[in-house]
Amino acid sequence: MGEVPVPDGNPIIRDVYTSDPAVLVHDGVAYLYTGHDEAPPDASRYVMRDWLCFSSSDLRTWTPHGPLLRVEDFAWARDGAKAGCVVERHGRFWWYVATNHATVPGGAIGVAVADSPTGPFRDALGAALVTDDVPDGRVGDGQDHTNDPWVHVHDGQARLWWGKHRCFTAPLDDTMTALAGPVTEIELPGFEEGVHVHERDGWFYLCYGHGYPQRVAWARSRRPEGPWTVEGIVNELAGNCATNRPCPVAFGGRWWFFYHNGGLPGGGSRRRSVCVDRLHHDPDGRLERVRMTSEGPLASG
Repeated sequence: MGEVPVPDGNPIIRDVYTSDPAVLVHDGVAYLYTGHDEAPPDASRYVMRDWLCFSSSDLRTWTPHGPLLRVEDFAWARDGAKAGCVVERHGRFWWYVATNHATVPGGAIGVAVADSPTGPFRDALGAALVTDDVPDGRVGDGQDHTNDPWVHVHDGQARLWWGKHRCFTAPLDDTMTALAGPVTEIELPGFEEGVHVHERDGWFYLCYGHGYPQRVAWARSRRPEGPWTVEGIVNELAGNCATNRPCPVAFGGRWWFFYHNGGLPGGGSRRRSVCVDRLHHDPDGRLERVRMTSEGPLASG
C-alpha cells in the first residue's frame, strides 16, 4: 500500500520553535507574536531570549519579521522571554510581555511601544509595569504571578489581565503604561496561567490554561471586569506538550483558535510550535470544543 499523505497545515511555523501565540489583526493582516523556544532536546528548563513576529493575509503563508523584541531591550530585566500580547491604541502598538526582573524577586510585566506592528519596539516605561509584589506584597514564593499578560480595549478603556496560579486584572490609564485602578483577583477553578479575553455579541470570554498538564477552560461575562461564570473546557491537552496558551481571534469573517503543541520533529514541552484551528460559537454564544487538526488553516468549513 502507498504512504498515506499527511496534511501540513499545523504547526503553522515549521522552521523554528514558537510558543505562546498572540495575534493582532491590523489592516486585514494577521500579525502573530510568539515566544521563541531554544532549549536543547533534553533540557529541563525553558530557554527563551526573545520574541518573534510573523504576518499573514490568509493564515496559511506566514512572513517572518525576525526577533522584534529581546529581554535585553528592558534594562531592568534579567532573563526569560515569556508570553506577551500586542494591542493597538492611539495609533501605536503596545507589546506587553512577561519576563524575570533583575533586582525585584520574581517575575515582572513590561511594555514596549512602536509606531508599526513590526516595530521597531522600545521600552515604553523604563521600568516594570507590574512586579510580583502586586497586589498583596507577596514576592519570591515561586509562583511567578506575573505570567502571561493580556490587554483588551472596550469602550475606550484598556484592561490588563495576568497571572499564574492566581489571576488578576486592573484597568490601564490612557498612557497604556500605568495601572489606573485597583487590582482585583478573579477566582477561576484550576487556573494555571495563559489568560486571554475576547469579545463577541455582547459577551466577554475568558480562556485560560486549566490544571497541569493544561487544558483550556473558558468563562464568560457581560462585563470585562466580571463577574465570570466558568462554562467548561474549550481545548483538550495539546499533543506532546504540558502547556496550552489560547488565543481566539476573528479573521476573514471566521473565528480561529491559536494555541501551541509539541508537534514538530524534536518538539516537546520546551520546544513548542504554534497551531491554529477553527473556533465556533453555538447559537447561545457558548464556545464549542476546538477540534485540533493536522490541516489547520488548510481545512475548509
